[in-house]
Amino acid sequence: MKTFTTHSAEETTELGRRLAAELKPGSVVLLRGELGAGKTTLVKGIAEGFNAAEAGAVTSPTFTLIHEYRGPKATLYHIDLYRIDTQRELDTLALDDLMEPDTILLIEWGEKFERFANERDVEIAIEHRGGDDRQIKVA
Repeated sequence: MKTFTTHSAEETTELGRRLAAELKPGSVVLLRGELGAGKTTLVKGIAEGFNAAEAGAVTSPTFTLIHEYRGPKATLYHIDLYRIDTQRELDTLALDDLMEPDTILLIEWGEKFERFANERDVEIAIEHRGGDDRQIKVA
């Protein structure tokens, strides 16, 4: 496990850029953290690291549930399961259809479903430490 501390949104985005170099296409990444912890801010950097989107183009998929960002080496799917409560609702998203050798699934609130806790390749936990400080653990 690696632990990082960031002190601003810009540092969290920059950490995402650095973490992108360690993520491999075909991966499922579980993003843990309370509302406002900085999960989408971290994804902004990951998307930039994969040349899939500029940070300003990455937004929270809270209402749309899935955002797609296409890069030259991987397609990123940023998924938010906060509003998904049942297996039936989850099944309607057809996430299995998104799992390909050249995709990375970045799943917020995936821990609500045991499947993702078990199937994840990487888990990133973000804890808000007051102000703009975040502690980020990557396992």
